[in-house]
Amino acid sequence: MTSEGWALAALIALAIALTVVTIVLVPWRAPRPTRAARVAALQEVPPDVVTRGRAMHAALRPSTYGALLSGTVAPLLLGLTPTGASIVDCAAEPFGGHWLAEAVVGGLVLLLLLWLLSLPFGAWRHIVLRTFGLSNQTWGGWAVDRLKSGAVAGVAGAVLLTGFYTLTHLSPSWWWVFGAVGAAAMVVVLSYVVPVLVEPMFNTFTPMPAGPLRDELVMMATQDDLPMHDVLVADASRRTTGLNAYVSGFGATRRIVVYDTLLHEAPAGEVRSVVAHELGHAKDRDPELGALLGAMSAAAGVVALYLLGQWDALLSRAGVDSIGSPRAIGLVLAVAAVAGLVSSPVQAIVSRRVEARADQHALGLTGDSTGFAALQLRLATVNVADVHPPRPEYLLFATHPDTVERLAAAREAERRLNGR
Repeated sequence: MTSEGWALAALIALAIALTVVTIVLVPWRAPRPTRAARVAALQEVPPDVVTRGRAMHAALRPSTYGALLSGTVAPLLLGLTPTGASIVDCAAEPFGGHWLAEAVVGGLVLLLLLWLLSLPFGAWRHIVLRTFGLSNQTWGGWAVDRLKSGAVAGVAGAVLLTGFYTLTHLSPSWWWVFGAVGAAAMVVVLSYVVPVLVEPMFNTFTPMPAGPLRDELVMMATQDDLPMHDVLVADASRRTTGLNAYVSGFGATRRIVVYDTLLHEAPAGEVRSVVAHELGHAKDRDPELGALLGAMSAAAGVVALYLLGQWDALLSRAGVDSIGSPRAIGLVLAVAAVAGLVSSPVQAIVSRRVEARADQHALGLTGDSTGFAALQLRLATVNVADVHPPRPEYLLFATHPDTVERLAAAREAERRLNGR
């Protein structure tokens, strides 16, 4: 069998495995409130909270759709015309046109162009968040964060470009095998490394002071049989007024992280609800599920990229002779942009089901549906949420159940507890 035949067989096997894992491990049966329950829950939300949330998201909409449009069109222009190949040629020319210079220097130039293109939409978003009081970050702080993010992406991009195009250079016919394995491994490794190495670049973490709340959080983790390395407080208030908490890391690095804004704004019962939700993710091994799905998707993506590279008409449009050539980086970015656009709604629905299960875990662990409902109203108010977004946007973009769904889930849990 030829390399192309093996690649097609591998892609089919990966697609079947990904489908089976998604069907079996994603909590599709997590209870979802009825329409009548959601309508009733909407009446619980103060009208000014509904109005303000809708106003902010209307103000954000141009930047959201603008970023989505530019993030799709720009890679298509780079990849489906000879433009991307020409930029790579120019970037590598001072280095004698060496293939490694094409890969690293040319690739980083293209990534830099896309990053610069995204900045105006990020700035628009920052303006809106400041206007509605959700961000208290100065423009200087915002710029520093963007530079940090760009630097991290640049280093990661350089490593990825070097590794990928070394494979394509050394093994023109079989690079997809090593690339698929490497991409899957990278997703898994980053799932462990990012919380430990990258998070401290953007926040300072301090141990939560000893006291009843810390003891209660540790006790909940113990009830879930989840040993915690530490309970930390993140200095989120230097950027945002938003409220949040999360469980970070795996095994020996696992820790509960609580925003300082949550501790300042919310009573202990609501903090427990947030943390119980995050403990639900850890108990049900949602980070591991995400890493597995991500690893399988990344491997399938590499194999699919190789097979697309057999399409002569596509290569001709890009002005390249091989998908494995560094001059085809623009084409690779175009394929990635389209794949991201197509897969985004699927990722969103999977995320919503996982988040709904974590909500149910929080309600069961705390036994406090009233506190959970109060938390949702507080989050909607402080985080300026669109409590019941337009259906198309919800289906396409929402990674969590909306506020109305969560309030309805709390009321249904309360009715079950009371035997009604």
